[in-house]
Amino acid sequence: MIKQVGAFLATVAAVAVLTTGCYQAPVMPPVGWVYSEFTAPLDYDQETSLVGERAGRASSMSILGLVALGDCSINTAARQGGITTLHGADYEFFNVLGVYQKFTVVVRGE
Repeated sequence: MIKQVGAFLATVAAVAVLTTGCYQAPVMPPVGWVYSEFTAPLDYDQETSLVGERAGRASSMSILGLVALGDCSINTAARQGGITTLHGADYEFFNVLGVYQKFTVVVRGE
């Protein structure tokens, strides 16, 4: 009995450690286990965010949660869009069964 309780507590602790820090964006829409595709804001202060004429994107992707590649930084997205003054940032998330996931940062500005 003590081994079962210990195994259960170890499992709970492992899940807590592995999921800590996930999805730290200001808005996290519901995520589906089978399929997810949505856009949400990265900005904390929507009142001061402006819509710029240009947009830039930067992405990273994951396969089976085992391999993750890419550069989804705001700086890379700004460079891709030729933006020197940022006005706002959003993100796009795409997931199919946890087999393939893609995270894209979208910045707006001039």
